Amino acid sequence: MVIPPASPMLITRNLLYTGITRAKKLLIIVGIEKVVEFMIQNIDIKKRNTGLEFKMREIR
Repeated sequence: MVIPPASPMLITRNLLYTGITRAKKLLIIVGIEKVVEFMIQNIDIKKRNTGLEFKMREIR
């Protein structure tokens, strides 16, 4: 799993958890240790504005 330095909104504990739990046999985390530590501490959850609901309503 590559973890590049990014906006705090993008590097969350949830993203790290997803990467870890999807690994089947082996997980190698590549990144700066401080960024990984930040992810562990970053429990902030943002609402995603994907526009999916609007697109689904438009299909009808």
